[in-house]
Amino acid sequence: MLIGDVARRSGVSARMLRHYDSLGLVRPTGRTGSGYREYSGEDIRRIFHVESLRSLGLSLREVARALDDPGFRPSELVDDLVRQTQERIAVETALLTRLRRIGAAEPAEWEDVLQIVALLHALGSENPASRQRAALSSGEEAAVPVEALVEAALHEEDPSVAGALRWAVAQSGEAALELLAEGLASPVAEVRERAVRSIAEIPHERAVVLLEGALRSPDSMVRGHAALTLGAQAAQAAQGAEGEHEERGAADVVPALVEMIVEGRNDVDAADALSALARRPASADRIATALVGRLTDGPDDLPARRRLTQALADIPGVTAARALAELAHDEDRAVALTAAYLLTLREARDPD
Repeated sequence: MLIGDVARRSGVSARMLRHYDSLGLVRPTGRTGSGYREYSGEDIRRIFHVESLRSLGLSLREVARALDDPGFRPSELVDDLVRQTQERIAVETALLTRLRRIGAAEPAEWEDVLQIVALLHALGSENPASRQRAALSSGEEAAVPVEALVEAALHEEDPSVAGALRWAVAQSGEAALELLAEGLASPVAEVRERAVRSIAEIPHERAVVLLEGALRSPDSMVRGHAALTLGAQAAQAAQGAEGEHEERGAADVVPALVEMIVEGRNDVDAADALSALARRPASADRIATALVGRLTDGPDDLPARRRLTQALADIPGVTAARALAELAHDEDRAVALTAAYLLTLREARDPD
């Protein structure tokens, strides 16, 4: 079969077939009387073998080695091709992500595109100061796509940069919440914590819903951040005496705050949050009952009992006062002394 016929039937151009011939990769075994290249059936099979291997990403040199070297081990080459392909896909995926983010920002001019690219590059910088400047300048020079801000916030380890990124994410408002909700479900504990902290800084009803759901998280750190935020919001709302909604919100966070005190996780902040919530009489009684209940039913470890006793300090009402009076005679001397001292302070503050 002449080269033109082979090219038509194989889909390999005559020019490439001549190149294969010059490399010794596929040499026609025959010649016509006029001197033209003539390919046998075996030659054509080799052409298809070459094209098959090339389709896997092999270079022509690697193809020749694979076909002609008896000691060739394909597994090693395939593993190398897998690695190269994964690296190439990662690069292409990163490029695609960047292009989509630029498109989402809807730049009007090429100058806008260049500013967005510069900010995206700065967000990925190894220099913390550059990342922080990029976060703080978001929206001033150009709008950094919310996906990029959220991704950066969920993976930032530097505390100062993380604070700037949370601020930038909060400026995006509701647009960031769905992405942050995905962060709450991350298998990485640090990402979950960063997600809940970012959600806590967004003043939106959807953020409240996500935080309420976070109270049921198996991650104690996530529950804690959600409880502190919701507790502060409920306490602020309670000052406006707006009724049932605030009472319900306080009831949802009290168990989580009490648990934080028992476990010793941000227990001072949790006690402060309970104190703020206790400004409403109905909430004060509920909070005191919750603290006393944990003291009665457990825990067994003395440090936790002392923390619970101290948390009763700023809880007004009869329930807390009675509990402190009983604890003043507790078997644990530290608990008894703490309770007696708190009773003295209460009597001095409220002699009636």
